[in-house]
Amino acid sequence: TMYLSYLGTKSKSTEVISKAFYDIACNFNISVDDEETTVMISGLQENFEQAVSLFEELVQHAQPNEEALASLKKRILKSRQDSKLNKEAIKRGMQQYAMYGEHNPFNYQITNEELEQMSSDTLMNIIHQLFAYPHKVLYYGPQKVEETSKIVGALHKTLPNPKAIEPAVKFEKKDQTAPRVLFADYNMVQAEINWLYNGPIYQPENAAKIMLFNNYFGGGMGSITFQTIREAKALAYSTFAVYRTPNSKNERYSFQAYVGTQSDKLGEAIVGMNELLDDMPLAEALLDNAKKQLRQNIETQRITKEGIIFNYLSALKMGEEKDSRKEVYQQISQLTLDDLKSFHAENVAKKSYTYYVLGSRDRIKDALNLYGSPTELKLEDIFGF
Repeated sequence: TMYLSYLGTKSKSTEVISKAFYDIACNFNISVDDEETTVMISGLQENFEQAVSLFEELVQHAQPNEEALASLKKRILKSRQDSKLNKEAIKRGMQQYAMYGEHNPFNYQITNEELEQMSSDTLMNIIHQLFAYPHKVLYYGPQKVEETSKIVGALHKTLPNPKAIEPAVKFEKKDQTAPRVLFADYNMVQAEINWLYNGPIYQPENAAKIMLFNNYFGGGMGSITFQTIREAKALAYSTFAVYRTPNSKNERYSFQAYVGTQSDKLGEAIVGMNELLDDMPLAEALLDNAKKQLRQNIETQRITKEGIIFNYLSALKMGEEKDSRKEVYQQISQLTLDDLKSFHAENVAKKSYTYYVLGSRDRIKDALNLYGSPTELKLEDIFGF
């Protein structure tokens, strides 16, 4: 899909197509994530037909451009090299390693050698068959649905028998039966440590409780985690904790806690966070503040424009056909400290956490050895290339 932006057709060069979109004040964008490819065309409604027609022409009749492909490969390889120097990218990869194991969505990548050998023929086949698979057409704008359907039906050519989508590669979150320490060496004065534990399959009845727990326990400057680890004990320059809800009703929760601290405070920071994970302090005033903040967030949040459609599609993945925020808002006031305490005891306390730590080996090795023999991850393990 990145390649498509550099292509033209037999009758229109890349520059001509780019100028044509510019002249009608429209553009297209293609994004690819782990499960979906999304094509978005946006611009003036009066030029809707022209924009769709132009994009359809490009997809159906795109021609290879070897010079552009060679340049694109170089940029991707350079980007990959840069990512291995990027602390945030390394941490994202370590999180996925801790969550799924050595084979995970983050490092499920083609190798650099496979990238260099990728041919235009392979990519052109993918582009020309972009709409050969089952897909949805979404529209947001002032035009009536009947008229939009008629235009799209005439311009957007689909196969009478769409091709079957190949089975996806599935990654399962790992069960954790014993504590584990993962470590990656990074030359810095600070140390960053995360706790990761995979929870149960999605439970819709717990939505309000989880949102309030996150706000109360680890979600901001007024949370238990921030007030204890950073303010009271001065053990961190940054800290949080969050119980993450999955993107699908068939997936598992995961809990993550984080402390960024000076290397010489790492041992104390680990002890301090472990104390909170095993025994959550109870404070009625903080709970009231968490409830107030959560209600305000829901009251001021506005889902508008095409976001309404995507919000609905996300709800369907969770087995819902309505906006769950209404029920959450109504339930918040009824929740008590006892509710949060029981949730914490069941889902956070005394778990076999996977610690994943980023820092300088020489500065923090002594602190890590207290929690078992660390497994050092190389960049190739983390990134997959």
